[in-house]
Amino acid sequence: MSEQVSLPVGVEVRPDIQYRPDRASPYKARLRWIDPTTKKRRSVSESFVSEDEANDWIDRLQRAALRGLSPQTAVMKLVDYGNANMPLALRGLESKTTDPYLAGWRKRVVPTLGHMAVTMVTNGAVDRAVRAWIADECGRSTVKNSLAVLVRVMEQALRDGLIDRNPARVTGWQHEFKKAEDELDDPRSLALPDWHTLTRLADTLVARSAGKFQGWGDVVIFAGCTAARIGEVSGCRVGDINTDEWTWTVRRQTTPAPGGLVDKGTKGKRARTVPLIAEVQELVSRRLEAIRHDPDARLFTGPRGGRISTAVLRDATHWDDVVDKIGFEHLRRHDLRHTALTWMADAGVPVHHLRKIAGHGSLATTQRYLHPDRQSVTDAGVLLSKHLHAPRGPRLRVV
Repeated sequence: MSEQVSLPVGVEVRPDIQYRPDRASPYKARLRWIDPTTKKRRSVSESFVSEDEANDWIDRLQRAALRGLSPQTAVMKLVDYGNANMPLALRGLESKTTDPYLAGWRKRVVPTLGHMAVTMVTNGAVDRAVRAWIADECGRSTVKNSLAVLVRVMEQALRDGLIDRNPARVTGWQHEFKKAEDELDDPRSLALPDWHTLTRLADTLVARSAGKFQGWGDVVIFAGCTAARIGEVSGCRVGDINTDEWTWTVRRQTTPAPGGLVDKGTKGKRARTVPLIAEVQELVSRRLEAIRHDPDARLFTGPRGGRISTAVLRDATHWDDVVDKIGFEHLRRHDLRHTALTWMADAGVPVHHLRKIAGHGSLATTQRYLHPDRQSVTDAGVLLSKHLHAPRGPRLRVV
């Protein structure tokens, strides 16, 4: 680690805590010291909700200083620490292994955990990150590689004395992955049964939200009729809507990143067009009118105009309590997408069209939504019989 001995062992570090009652995190903890090389005063600070948290932070940084570590190093963000120490973390690995590890670091670890200080990464935070990767339909090897690179980076932090144990060594995720795989084998089982249930869910979520914000219900209805992910609904702009043909071109999604939510391309890295059925056209027209058709405006935002994520929707509407109350205790926000795709399949949308609407890379993924009942099979036989016995004109001979 390039700066781990920027302070001599035993350097005097002076702490203090300021109480600022007008702030959401009123306890500002600060450490000050004199740089022995430049003779300049340096400091590092952080704000906390409670005085105990502030004292814990000071204690942790003081212990780091006694080991000869700079306080700035002790509060370094995971993304910065990992990028600076990746060659050490991955030493001994072949290039065919380092490439997928680095992809996992860049595409999954950094967006979900990179904003956290190395010393603040916990088993629980890693657990939630892994479950988010699984929920995003990442493959088993993808999750394994992403977790493996995180384990190696945190192992380097352990060797540097920043932490006293490796929080990335979590267990049970493979069982969680198997459960998710079983669900995806039959995504139809995750769908809501009918339109009435969808609107009831939306109305109940609105009723439970602060200020009874109607926007949450609109998001749920829109997602349940377009087979879109919540992040894609959040990324929808007015200019993406075509009210002449009543279609929506899905171009981007809102996703967590260091420093907050950001917009990026869709999961499949390409735009797709989905129909806007009659049941959502009035909703869309109402929202377009409210924001005066500004092409760059978001069609859906939170009550304060901010970006929406699946976690924001969950917390703002008390999602878990609501779905339990209406009898769908295992329903997740992503299951609104399964709902729409199941309904489209049952309505007879051809599988190749359904694949384009869903944005699936594999036709096999789309085919999981096709589950004809006994009557559908019987009807197919009747249609074949009619075709075989239908009168036909004389065939033309080719000479």
